[in-house]
Amino acid sequence: MGCPTLFVRLSGCNLRCSFCDTRSAWEDGEELPVPNILTAVEELRKDAPTEWICLTGGEPLTQNIRPLVESLKKKGYSIQIETNGTLPSVSSVDWITLSPKPPDYVIHPGCLIPLREAKLVVTRELTEEIIHDVRTRIPAGVPLFLQPQSMEKWSLRKAEQLLRSCLNAHPADIRLGLQLHLLYDIR
Repeated sequence: MGCPTLFVRLSGCNLRCSFCDTRSAWEDGEELPVPNILTAVEELRKDAPTEWICLTGGEPLTQNIRPLVESLKKKGYSIQIETNGTLPSVSSVDWITLSPKPPDYVIHPGCLIPLREAKLVVTRELTEEIIHDVRTRIPAGVPLFLQPQSMEKWSLRKAEQLLRSCLNAHPADIRLGLQLHLLYDIR
């Protein structure tokens, strides 16, 4: 969080979360060959120098992303994937951000390596019990971020309340996460 990163948003998703902030990624989008994506990334990198590329969606793992990952790695990029955790990951990525979703909060074992962080969207239905359950299913030492669903007061307040109540059980592993690009109006 806070590290300059270029986001490549892929379309398609195997879930339909009511709180999704990128519904357009469920089905919209156009198929682009890997060389075209590489060209676009290189162009964006001129204004935002970074070594990190985050593949996000929708759900990026609904597609065969291996050729894209391998091509980006050959160009020297480090690759992060943001996934809902329902599908196995690609082994050559550097960082997985796992964000399991309600109602079942499924975590495929193939998403646990190289898991570097997990996050739960703080919805109206999220409870301390759910947080504890997810926390027990991810490796110790991997931080679990509670990310407000929105910047609305109810969501921020609930995230803070859940964080305070969970800190007693998992003081080093539960954190508050915010979407910094929203705070700083970065697109």
